[in-house]
Amino acid sequence: MSNNAKLKSKKSKSLAARSERDIDTSDIPATSAHDWQDGIRGKFYRPIKQQLTVRIDADVLDWLKRQGTGYQSRLNAILRDAMRKTTR
Repeated sequence: MSNNAKLKSKKSKSLAARSERDIDTSDIPATSAHDWQDGIRGKFYRPIKQQLTVRIDADVLDWLKRQGTGYQSRLNAILRDAMRKTTR
């Protein structure tokens, strides 16, 4: 581990050990419900991807690819939709 990484690790541990009371938040403005009315939960959430090998019928793969780039993302969206429908 480099000296820089060791220093960052030491600082992180030091900050994590502090209690909430010891952290000065006086320079952070308070928020209200109005500030969050247009907020979208999970907007920046990105599920962890896992690489694997899967066998898909040639005609299904051809159909996905004919729709343009991003066929893997479309396949994932189709599978996610099916997953959500069966877990409701």
